[in-house]
Amino acid sequence: MKKKNQKHTQDEKELKRDKSTQNNIETKDHKDEEMKKDKKSELERLQEELKQEKDKYLRLYAEFENFRKRTAKEKLELFETAGENLVKELLPVLDDFERALAEIKKEGNEAHYKGVELIYEKFKNTLKKSGLKDIEVNKGDQFDPETHEAIAQVPGQEDMKGKVVDVVEKGYAMGKKTIRYPKVVTGS
Repeated sequence: MKKKNQKHTQDEKELKRDKSTQNNIETKDHKDEEMKKDKKSELERLQEELKQEKDKYLRLYAEFENFRKRTAKEKLELFETAGENLVKELLPVLDDFERALAEIKKEGNEAHYKGVELIYEKFKNTLKKSGLKDIEVNKGDQFDPETHEAIAQVPGQEDMKGKVVDVVEKGYAMGKKTIRYPKVVTGS
C-alpha cells in the first residue's frame, strides 16, 4: 500500500505539474493575445495618427494653393491698374481736349483743329497703352444703374422712357475695373 500511496502521490504531483504547466501555457497564450491586441491597437492608433497628419497636410497644401492663386490674381490686377490714380487725374485733361476740339471746330479754323486733334490723339493713345478703355454708351441705350451714372431725368417721349437721352461725360475702365462711370441723362 505504501507503493500505491507513493504512486498516487507521484501521480498527484505529476497531475499538479501538468496543471501548472497547462496554466503557464494558458497564461502565456493569454499574454500573447494581449500583446497581439496591444500591438493591433498600437497599429490602429498609429494609422489613425497618420490619417490625421495626411489630412492636415492636404488641407495645408490646398490652403497654400488658394493663397498662391489669390496673390497671382491680385498681382495681375495690380499690374492692370497700376497707373489708375494717375489716369484718373488725367481724365479731366482728356475731357478738356474734347471740349477744345468741339469749340475749335465751331470756329472753323481747320489748321488749329488739326494741330489740337494731333495732340489729343497722341495723349489718348498714351492713355490707352496704360490700359484705359472707353465705355461705349449711345443715345437710346437702355439705362443700367450698374454701369451708368444718371445725373438728370428729363420728361420725354414714351419710347425714351428708361433709356439714355444724352451722354454728358464719357466713362472709362482699366482692365475689368470701371474707373469713371459714364454720366448720362435719362428719359422719364
